[in-house]
Amino acid sequence: MTSGSPHGGERRTALVTGASSGIGRAVCQALLARGYHVIATSRSPEKIPEADRLPGAEYLALDLTDPASIEACAAAAGAVDVLVNNAGESQLAPLEELPMDALERLFRLNVFGAVRLTQLLLPGMRARRRGRVVMVGSMLASFPLAFRSSYVASKAAIKAFATAARRELSPYGVWLTTVEPGSINTGISERRTRYLADGSPYTAAFRTVSARLDRNEASGISAETVARTVLKAIETPRPKPLYAVGSNAPLVFTLRRLLSRRQAESLVSRKHGLK
Repeated sequence: MTSGSPHGGERRTALVTGASSGIGRAVCQALLARGYHVIATSRSPEKIPEADRLPGAEYLALDLTDPASIEACAAAAGAVDVLVNNAGESQLAPLEELPMDALERLFRLNVFGAVRLTQLLLPGMRARRRGRVVMVGSMLASFPLAFRSSYVASKAAIKAFATAARRELSPYGVWLTTVEPGSINTGISERRTRYLADGSPYTAAFRTVSARLDRNEASGISAETVARTVLKAIETPRPKPLYAVGSNAPLVFTLRRLLSRRQAESLVSRKHGLK
């Protein structure tokens, strides 16, 4: 392996969405250290202070809720060997009170935008007979939680796209995989959108789950830990369909296989303060 290139001389290009902070930024740093040409996307890259920009990274504007922005970003990026679909919104709401416009925005950002960007970059990967697409999901897709229905559904959707399409692309040397982090200490709690009606009958339980999520994330794993798992999914010759990291992932996935669905649901609820 030649120094400065993860592939023995030929420098490859990786595009990472949501790269201005958290997991996206950490993934960019890990890829730069491995010698990739990194394209970091942000809704408004011009607003990122110079001191916060990653040396060596190329920045492109990308609004995943805007089809024209997605097409422009893909065209500007050119040949991409690795796509990390990381950008997304975290949402918390009772199903009964979730505004439809908020749900539609979430799916445009977390699902439809990621899928469209993937569609635009796959032909080049297939033609070159190499490529990696990593969906950054959430362990909540495997362990659903009350008041997180919209977020869980969006993360389950991108995992399903990646898992179902693996056999379509793998004959061309293109591998799709999902990385599911558990609780992560990235400040996401401060950015999570929350919806609760005045006088809601769900107020007490909603606040319990909200507080427990914030507490778990404050003591969660680092973005750098998740980035190492993403890098593993990128550089393994035949990556697995799913990698989980954080929140005692090996133990809880083992318990999930041993417990009934009802028992697993009860375990997740109790962990977040619900009886």
